[in-house]
Amino acid sequence: MQGIRITRIIIILFLFTKGAAAQQVITLEEAVGAALNSNFDILLVKNDVDAAGVDKFYAFGNFVPAVNATAGLTQTISAQEQEFDTRPKSAGSGIRTVNINGAINLNWTVFDGFRMFAVKDRLNQQYDLANINLKNQVINTTAEVINAYYIIVRQKQRLKAIEEQMSINEERVKLADRKLSVGLGTKPELLQAKVDLNAQKAAHLQHRTVMTQSKDQLNQLTGMKLPAIYDVLDSIPINASLNIEDMLAGIENTNLTILQSLKTLDISETMLREAKGALWPSVSLVTAYNFTRNNNYNNINPYAPLYNMNRGLNFGVTATVPILNFMNVRRSIRQAQIDIHYNNINVTKQKNVINVAVKVGYYDYQYQLSALQLEEENIELAKENVYIAMERFKLGASTFLELREAQKSLEDAYDRLIAARYNTKVAETELLRLKGELVR
Repeated sequence: MQGIRITRIIIILFLFTKGAAAQQVITLEEAVGAALNSNFDILLVKNDVDAAGVDKFYAFGNFVPAVNATAGLTQTISAQEQEFDTRPKSAGSGIRTVNINGAINLNWTVFDGFRMFAVKDRLNQQYDLANINLKNQVINTTAEVINAYYIIVRQKQRLKAIEEQMSINEERVKLADRKLSVGLGTKPELLQAKVDLNAQKAAHLQHRTVMTQSKDQLNQLTGMKLPAIYDVLDSIPINASLNIEDMLAGIENTNLTILQSLKTLDISETMLREAKGALWPSVSLVTAYNFTRNNNYNNINPYAPLYNMNRGLNFGVTATVPILNFMNVRRSIRQAQIDIHYNNINVTKQKNVINVAVKVGYYDYQYQLSALQLEEENIELAKENVYIAMERFKLGASTFLELREAQKSLEDAYDRLIAARYNTKVAETELLRLKGELVR
């Protein structure tokens, strides 16, 4: 029964290996490019940029006059009674009156306390903020893609390490079986070697499943633009040349969180200008062309016209002077001033937060580099130790427990090395994300 299970596992591993050989290899650059074009979060923020762009484009509307046309047709059917001193009483019903009127009105605000200029500046600033938000989303999504990509690479390296362990355990099974057949070994040695081999095969299947799930998660970040089945590269390149001086230099001009807070401060200052504009009079030029025509039918009043038409042009200047409006303008100004104060505090806060985050991130980056260097040295020692233990076991100079302990040390060394590579890449990515230079 155990032999049947082992055979099934081998068949599954063969199918996995055969499928992997035909898979398209996706590079990190290809994954990032797909995400930048199709990631749903980026597309949503792009939509916000488009909306802000529409507002910016039509900001000139505050400077042009408003022209409106009106037209109306009214028909009245009534009953009337009239009495005069010199005439007898008259009455009638079904008296019909038709009124046609139309007008074209122009209203051009030529001065409103400079609020129209403040509104234009605010719409431009909101468009700039939308673009900053878009770049921030692009950088954050790129960081997610990088981390998700190298999670797959990490799992792929882990699979290779497990396969190396499996080859050692297969050799252990052969040696234990050979020693048992000549009377130099024991059945528990053989059984333990098979148990260890099966455990490695199970771990191999588990990591393959996790890697498939991770590939789907990466594909989701790209808007499902990657092939349904694909492979990744098997190495994690590390940039070991980052330094704290370069990371902190000019970060106030590159970090997107700081730029967001600065632009929000600019908008609040512009909104204060808008609020103060309401303290000034508003002056408008107005003109209109009016047309009115009345037709009276069945008229009982001999002095009323049967037909009347008026048309003409009028123009002038209107001014609205604020006197008392329940202190709403003062309230708006005070709220805008409070908002500016809040955003000033927030700018200072974000600068401090980002500076500390860069320093903390750099300390972690340095630690991960040191740990990676140590584990790269340690893996060679662990490999040599397993080789020596295997040779001693072949010669009967050591027990299977010593060989198994050496194997366990190699397995742990691989785990630490692979984790150190990935963690170093994550620390590097985070530093570049904070700097705002992950995407140029």
